[in-house]
This record gives sequence, C-alpha cells and structure tokens, in this order.
Amino acid sequence: MAGDKRFAVLIDADNISDQYIKVILDEVSNDGIATYKRIYGNWTSPNLSSWKNVLLDYSITPIQQYSYTTGKNATDSAMIIDAMDILYTEKVEGFCLVSSDSDFTRLATRLREGGMEVIGMGERKTPKPFIAACNRFKYLDVLVSADPVQQADPKTAPAPAAGKPAAGRKQPPEASPELASVCNTVRAIVAENSDEDDWLSMSALGTLLVKRMPDFDVRNFGFSKLTLLVQSLGIFEVRTEKMKDNSSRSYVRVK
Repeated sequence: MAGDKRFAVLIDADNISDQYIKVILDEVSNDGIATYKRIYGNWTSPNLSSWKNVLLDYSITPIQQYSYTTGKNATDSAMIIDAMDILYTEKVEGFCLVSSDSDFTRLATRLREGGMEVIGMGERKTPKPFIAACNRFKYLDVLVSADPVQQADPKTAPAPAAGKPAAGRKQPPEASPELASVCNTVRAIVAENSDEDDWLSMSALGTLLVKRMPDFDVRNFGFSKLTLLVQSLGIFEVRTEKMKDNSSRSYVRVK
C-alpha cells in the first residue's frame, strides 16, 4: 500500500531461533513493508543449520560473518555497520532489530537519533537497556505462545508459561510486578491526559503506554485487546460509543 513505512529487518542469528521468523515478519507487516531482510551469523557453523531452509522460504539474505577471535562477537559488528549504511541511504523509515543482546543498545539509540522508528524484538531475557532504547519492543517467546498457527504445531510452539491465560480472556490476570507497573502507568496517563470529565480515548492510552513502556503489549498478559486488559484491572471504568460509520470508539477513566 502507498504510504506504508519501509523497514530494514536485521536479525542476529546467534541470539534468535528460526522458530520465530514467521512472527517476526508478521509483526513487521503490521507496521509497514520489510524492504531489507538480512540475517547475520557464521553460516559455516552447524549451530545455524536450522536457519537454511527458513531463509529460502522467507527470502531473507544471509550475511556471512566469520568469528575471527574466540570470545568476540563479529556478528554484532557486521550488523551495526550494515544498519548505519542503510540509515545513510535514506531508503527506509524504520528498523527492526531482532536480538536479545544488549550490545545493540547504542545502535538503537543512534538510529532513533537519525529519525528512524526502531522496533526491537527478542526474548524475555533481553536486557532492559536495549528495550528502553527502542520505540517499541516485542517479546518473541510471548508472541509465539499466543499465535494459534504456532500452537497448532507442537514442534515449533514453546511450552506456555504456568498459569498463562488464553488470549481473549476477560478474567483478571494473576498479580505480578509487571502488571502492577502497567496499572500505575495507565492511572497516571489517564490522570494527566483526560478531558474535563476525566475520560481518555483508548487509542490515545495505547499510544502513550507504548511511549512510556516500550515493551508493553497486551499479549504479554494474555489479552487480545487493550480494552479487555484495562477492564480486568478493576479500577477503571470503560465506555464504548457507536460511531456513524458503525465503528466503535472506547474511552477509559479511573473509577
């Protein structure tokens, strides 16, 4: 579609499993078009053999990077150099950096300074500095667990976390420090940005949440919609209005 953002998808094969590739590209497609699709690693290593068929199926360009010295990650350097080369071509509006490695924190920061939108993707183990350096960050292990296509294949779907709720569930999720942080952030955003009647649109809340918490995603808590998550917290009132074009618009305020 005309006007779609162009993204450079750069994948660190040393830190990411091939089971995530469909989710990675599906998530990027929600935001724009993957103009560049490159993956970095030492392809002579047997550790990366599972990636080879995947690269053909998804038309991803492998970039060979030998490990010159034991203990040094040459893959990171190659990926960083390519990212800066792509930045200066001015042919993309955003980058998707796929890794669970904190070594890409400075790269994400530099790309944002260059006016790029930066989406990070990695597993839950990803260090917080890299997450904070991105505009948004998505947990691949969570997304794969919530993907019905992946769940249908027991060979690719990871085991769900204990007590993990279904994606559309409306019951309150189990209390956790992450959920408490989301609840407090939602309350602050509503208080600071609501209208004279204390209402804030759900779409505005979603936008502001991601700005304050780059790794926020309703799927992290087992929900498919922000409205369902907010309702489950128990301290917010939600109202939905029907629009003239038959669409609906939701609003939230503190009870």
